[in-house]
Amino acid sequence: MRDFQLPGRSTVHSVNGMCATSQPLAAEAAISILRAGGNAVDAAIAASAVLCVVEPYNTGIGGDCFVLLSKGGSGNIIGLNGSGRSPKALSLEKLKSVNGTLGLNSVHSVTVPGAVDAWARLIEDHGTMELGRVFEPAIRLAEEGFAVAPRIGIEWNFLEAHLAHDADALAQYTIDGKAPAIGDKFRLPVLAQTLRLIGEKGRDAFYEGPLAEDMVTKLRSAGGFHTLEDFAEAKGNYVEPIRTAYRGHEICEIPPSGQGITALLMLNILSRKGLDGLDPHGAARFHYEMEAARLAYDMRDRYVADPDFGEVPVDRLLSNEVADELAARIDPDRRIEDIASVRDPLNRDTIYLSVVDKDRNAVSFINSLFFGFGSGILAPKSGVMFQNRGSGFVMEEGHLNCVAGGKRPLHTIIPAMLVEKGRAVMPFGVMGGAYQAVGHVHVATNMLDYGMDVQQAIDSPRAFPAGNGIDAELGISAEAREGLAARGHTLRNAFLPHGGGQAILIDHERGTLTGGSDPRKDGAAVGY
Repeated sequence: MRDFQLPGRSTVHSVNGMCATSQPLAAEAAISILRAGGNAVDAAIAASAVLCVVEPYNTGIGGDCFVLLSKGGSGNIIGLNGSGRSPKALSLEKLKSVNGTLGLNSVHSVTVPGAVDAWARLIEDHGTMELGRVFEPAIRLAEEGFAVAPRIGIEWNFLEAHLAHDADALAQYTIDGKAPAIGDKFRLPVLAQTLRLIGEKGRDAFYEGPLAEDMVTKLRSAGGFHTLEDFAEAKGNYVEPIRTAYRGHEICEIPPSGQGITALLMLNILSRKGLDGLDPHGAARFHYEMEAARLAYDMRDRYVADPDFGEVPVDRLLSNEVADELAARIDPDRRIEDIASVRDPLNRDTIYLSVVDKDRNAVSFINSLFFGFGSGILAPKSGVMFQNRGSGFVMEEGHLNCVAGGKRPLHTIIPAMLVEKGRAVMPFGVMGGAYQAVGHVHVATNMLDYGMDVQQAIDSPRAFPAGNGIDAELGISAEAREGLAARGHTLRNAFLPHGGGQAILIDHERGTLTGGSDPRKDGAAVGY
C-alpha cells in the first residue's frame, strides 16, 4: 500500500467489473457497455474504438490488434493475432528496384490493417453485442468532439512534422496546420462516418467497397503495391499462447510474429539469477533486468518473424538449455560487451487496455499504429490513418524477418495474462513499442518478487537498453545510476517516459477486482 502522505495513485477496487485504459473517456465507455449488459469483449472493443478517436496518434482502425482472452477466469487462454500483412506484390527485389525503404513515412511500411477484422471476429465469436452498439461512444465523441488530454496534447504537438508529409493527414488531424493544444476541442467527422458504416455493415464494409477503394487509391498514389485483393483477403487468426513459469505463476503471451517471447526469455533468464533480496529500485536489479533484456532482444532480432514463412524455434528459445546458457553470460558486476544493440531503440507507442466483467471474462487487449500517427499517410474519404508496421521487417536477404509479399513483420505490441493455479488472475500490458517486453517483466517481477500492488508495480521507475546505452526515467535514483555506470552502462535520461501500463488483478476467493493505470498517461482504472 502506498504512503498516503506522499503523492501517488491508489489502487481501484470493485466487485462487478472493471476497465483500465490510458484515457478516462475510454474506460467510461467500457463501463457503460458492461452496465448495459455487455461482456468484457464488447467493452474492450468499445474502449479501443474510443481510443482510436481520442488518442489518435497511438491507435486507429488503420492499425493492428492482439488479444488474450480468458472466459470465466479459465487458465485456458485464447489468443488472437489480428495483425496485417504486407501487400502480396511486395518483395525485397521490387523494393530495391524502386529505391524504396521501410522508413517511418514510407508507403512500403504500410501493412494491411488488421484491427477491424479482429474486432469483428471477437464480437462474433465471443461478444454479446453488435459492432454498431459498441461503436456508439466513439462515434459520438468523433462527431461532437472531445477535449485533448495532457499527454496526448504533448505528443500530438511533437508529431506535427510527421503529419506534414501528407496533406490529407494534415487537414484532418490538425487545426489550420497546427496540432490542437491541451484542452482544445477536436472533432473527427470523417472517421465518425467510417465507424458508423462499419458498425452498420460489419467487417466487409472496411475491407471491400468504397472504403477499401479509398484506401487502396491513396496507397497506390503514393507508390504502394497494395491491391483491393490484399484488403479483401485480410484475416486474423487464433493462436495458442506461449507460456513460461515464474514464482508459482504462468505468464502468457502471443506467439511470434509478436515479440511476447522476448518477455518470456527475460523471465527465464532472471529466474536463474534471482532477484530476491535486491533493492527493487537499485543498481543490481536494473543491471540484471537490462542484461537479460539485451540477451533476449538479441534472440528476438535473430529469430522472431512470421511463422508462415519459416520455422521460428519457439520451443528451443524457451528451453531450459537456452535459459541456462544466456543466464550464464551475465556478470553481476559488469556489462556484457559482445551483444548486438536493440534494433528498435526509437520511441514508439500504442494503446493497451484490460477489462474484466462480472462473469470474470478477462481481456488483455492492445491496438496500435506503431509510430505516432503511423506512416502519416491518410486515406481522405475514409479518414483511415495507416500504420507503418512494415518498418518491423529487415531488408537483409535470407533473414527470417526479411520483407516479402503477404508476410507479417516482427510485431512489438503484446498483451499479457498472468495465470495462477489454473485460473487467469491478471490481464496486463505495458505500452511503448520495443520497450513492451521489458515492461511486462518489470511489472510482473515487481509484483511476484517484491510484493508490490498493481499500482505500485506500474508506477515503478523504468529503464530500457536502447542502442548502446540505457534510457533511464528520471525516477531512477542517482545511487542506482552510479551503480549502473560502475558496471559499464552508459545512461541517458529518457526523452519521454517508457510507455504506460494497465492491469486488473482478479481475487477469485474474495470476489473482487483491483486495478491500476499508469500515471505516465492520462488514463484511469474504473470499476463498478
